[in-house]
Amino acid sequence: MKDLFTRLWDDLLGRAGGPMRLRLILQPAMAAFLAFRAGWKDARDRKTPYLATVVTDRSQRKSLLREGLQDIGKVLIAAVVLDLIYQIVVLHRFYPGETLIVATVLALVPYLLIRGPANRLARRRRDAASAPR
Repeated sequence: MKDLFTRLWDDLLGRAGGPMRLRLILQPAMAAFLAFRAGWKDARDRKTPYLATVVTDRSQRKSLLREGLQDIGKVLIAAVVLDLIYQIVVLHRFYPGETLIVATVLALVPYLLIRGPANRLARRRRDAASAPR
């Protein structure tokens, strides 16, 4: 078991310095762009912040998760495919658990962390613009 965690840790850290490391910048940037765009759309539609609503409102959770997956799906698939290519080229093996970890960290986490604050920022900007002077 200790060997498994050691290999996992070494493999994950090796991605930072190995070939295809540009994806470690581009994928989170693309996820952030999509989250920012979705957050501004949420503010325009007067929706509550995404992650807070997913966590607290059971009635909207399923539809919001489906909407978020549609929005981030292509970046998530690209993260999986690129990590598979990395594993085949560098590790000469396939580790599905590592692929899921990398895809989650590179695509899903940035999306979830940025969409809500983007919504709040857009609402604040909209409210400031519409306030009487």
